[in-house]
Amino acid sequence: MTFSFADPQAGLYGLARLGLAGGEGSALAVLFSGREPVAALAEGGIGVAADACFERLALPGLEATVDEPLHRWTLRFEDGEQGFDLAFEASGPPAAIEPSEAAARAGGMEGYEQLCRVTGTARANGRAVPVDGRGQRGHSWGEPDWDRISSTRTVGAWLDDGTGMALSAVRPAGATGHEPEATWAAVFGTGGSRRVDEPRLSTTYDEEGRQRRAGLELWVGEDDDYPWRASGEVLCGSTLDLGQLRLDCAFMRWRTVGRTAVGRYDVLRRA
Repeated sequence: MTFSFADPQAGLYGLARLGLAGGEGSALAVLFSGREPVAALAEGGIGVAADACFERLALPGLEATVDEPLHRWTLRFEDGEQGFDLAFEASGPPAAIEPSEAAARAGGMEGYEQLCRVTGTARANGRAVPVDGRGQRGHSWGEPDWDRISSTRTVGAWLDDGTGMALSAVRPAGATGHEPEATWAAVFGTGGSRRVDEPRLSTTYDEEGRQRRAGLELWVGEDDDYPWRASGEVLCGSTLDLGQLRLDCAFMRWRTVGRTAVGRYDVLRRA
């Protein structure tokens, strides 16, 4: 399960991921206040507490609870005196990444994504700050083979009215450009989600390979005359060492025609 949120007015951004594999858990979380990370967690191979239906999953420092399936969840992250206690409420139904999707086959994972309203409290720099923002929750399952994967990219853009988009891209090992990537994307409207027929993501990286700016071009349907376009720039970001993998986690401000969104852009690659 992956949770992410942004509250630009409060200057708070965060990511949390809870995983299970072979009876062991993995916990990853980061909290940004302004441009700086103020709390982080990255642990694998740890004991996990879960109830019979996995409606509660608890790892050291990180806990998620399903309050109402596909509708509402709570999330708690503690790193000393820093962290957050948040409620995620779905803005609409999920968009599924079916096992037949090229991105699911290439990455070895299927699942779904949902956009959410996020409320609660974050503790940063010695202060408790109310959170009222937007975010995303994803649930995926499978067995990724990192001998066959060079990197994965995960993008979300969230508008204040609960609409937005989500994208996943998997680059196979040995690929040198974006062309071989397997990509999935969906747009979320007031009436539900639609799969994007032809998603395109371009990125400008810094000298250390971290994402700095990006452009989106989403051709939602075959009969569309124009794509949905947006340009993004990084608000904050950090690199997390995950052993054999490296995660470049960033939050971005996206600009489209007459509107502004916020969202997350992660790049996970072999270290």
